[in-house]
Amino acid sequence: MENDTTAHGPADPAPDLPAAAGERSAADRAGLVLLALVVVLAGLVVGVFGPLAAIACDSCQDGVRSQLRFADTLLGVARFGVPVTVVLTVVAMFTARRGARAGGVGLGVLGLLLVLMMALGEITG
Repeated sequence: MENDTTAHGPADPAPDLPAAAGERSAADRAGLVLLALVVVLAGLVVGVFGPLAAIACDSCQDGVRSQLRFADTLLGVARFGVPVTVVLTVVAMFTARRGARAGGVGLGVLGLLLVLMMALGEITG
């Protein structure tokens, strides 16, 4: 008779281990989808309202700063920087192991782009 037991009990070929590192549960996927929607909406807000807020002026006659020194750079950030950041963030969220961290980093970069646009709008020439 063979001894199939160990000191702790019978040998179990498949102990209760967590799912493989690459597998995500349905709740994880739902959370990533929700976070992706937040990233896309934040990108829309930053891309549309960021340049408008950057050139807004309370003391100007028509409410808009004129003769911006870095107007092309400001529009370039809004046209190219924000959409590229949003797309790369969403792709990284679903391909990286730590998708929520990638989403948080993407939201942080969107915040930095908004601050950059506000700073560029303040510089008149």
